[in-house]
Amino acid sequence: MSPGARLRGLKPDWLTDPKVWRTEVLGGLVVGLALIPEAISFSVIAGVDPAIGLFASFTMAVVISIVGGRRAMISAATGAVALVIAPLNREHGFGYLVAAVILAGLFQIALGALGVAKLMRFVPRSVMVGFVNSLAVLVFIAQVPEMRNVPWAVYPLIIGGLVLMVFFPRITTVVPAPLVSIAILTVITVGAGIAVPTVGDKGTLPSSLPVPGLPDVPFTMDTLTTIAPYALAMALVGLMESLMTAKLVDEITDTRSNKTRESIGQGIANIVTGFFGGMGGCAMIGQTMINVKVSGARTRLSTFLAGTFLMVLCIVFGPVVSDIPMAALVAVMVMVSFATFDWHSIAPKTLKRMPAGEITVMLITVACVVATHNLAIGVVVGSITAMVVFAKRVAHLAEVTAVTDPDGTTVVYRVTGELFFASSNDIVGRFNYATDPDKVVIDLSAARIWDASSVAALDAIETKYAQRGKAVEITGLNDPSATLHDRLTGELTSH
Repeated sequence: MSPGARLRGLKPDWLTDPKVWRTEVLGGLVVGLALIPEAISFSVIAGVDPAIGLFASFTMAVVISIVGGRRAMISAATGAVALVIAPLNREHGFGYLVAAVILAGLFQIALGALGVAKLMRFVPRSVMVGFVNSLAVLVFIAQVPEMRNVPWAVYPLIIGGLVLMVFFPRITTVVPAPLVSIAILTVITVGAGIAVPTVGDKGTLPSSLPVPGLPDVPFTMDTLTTIAPYALAMALVGLMESLMTAKLVDEITDTRSNKTRESIGQGIANIVTGFFGGMGGCAMIGQTMINVKVSGARTRLSTFLAGTFLMVLCIVFGPVVSDIPMAALVAVMVMVSFATFDWHSIAPKTLKRMPAGEITVMLITVACVVATHNLAIGVVVGSITAMVVFAKRVAHLAEVTAVTDPDGTTVVYRVTGELFFASSNDIVGRFNYATDPDKVVIDLSAARIWDASSVAALDAIETKYAQRGKAVEITGLNDPSATLHDRLTGELTSH
């Protein structure tokens, strides 16, 4: 291989492939446009000036594009974070909010270093499907206020935007359909003088870049105790949404991401955002879907440009951006909602084949998210439900069968299955303590002991037989089970 070829191999795709470069740039532009009204709306939720949310989206996207672990994922100001920190801003002021954002970033770095990302292994597929579907529902619900009590012209504009996004890709995919839709609808409304709500109606766009500084709070223990609960809640919610979004992007792109790096990267991005006076944030699922699924972006360039374009659009092209009709952005988000929803998961054929427990977990996840508007709560409740369903299902797999020797002096109980807290308690009642012969053998060669509850159950069986003057022999333990049993037997009850 020539030196030039080796050098090309070390360069990112967007530097060597014009097609990839075009996709990344245009994808970043579409996301930058879509971020503006969202950031302003989340600023309102948090009770801060619209510029604060826009600054946060700018710094989060730019920083995470460098330090994050999932390429092409978009991080910015989010509604979940805004809901967490809004009470702090309302009760103590903006300085405390900024301090909480910085502390939340430190918490996220610590949690990332401790390996919190590994917990994603315990999120089952049914919860992931519920997460995706509830996300789609939330994205759609968020657009409903933009379709209420508005001029009649808004509705044909939304329909026209949807039609453009459905049919334009059949003509060409060189330019993202959402960008075309936004441009055409803006030209129509401005050219025809149609009075409809615009981006400018959401709030005043900033005219300059944010300036770094320290939060305006007293650096005392009282301040720390005030902001710590909010910071920890923000850190947990932000990591949950970011890691779930990263896992979703992994599946869509068929690539892997570094979840630990993403966790630490989120913390770094929030610290930088706090020092620039932003309201903090995390991964944005809707905008990520625009970038990855709709625009086809795959590299860090699109994430970097999304934040860069956001500021450029606000500062340089503020008057033009202010004229973009909200109907155009609503149409984009509605399309994202429909594209994100896993329609296969609710198809009659799928529902007939899927176990009832899996369907229940998915529905509970969706219901919790929609009811609370908090994806993290839905994921936690769904995961706990899935664990309960799994434990209940596995508990019935432990079976006990008895065979008595022809001479009637020994009975062998063969135990099969997994012994843990949900199944081991049931097996205690499967033995005939009163009528069994004096020698009892419990064969565990087809079973495995997983926890202290199982050891305690075996101790209880031995005790019941001992009270009747009968001897128990436990055989067939595999090495891990034997080690656990030997360490705990006789130590789990008071004497």
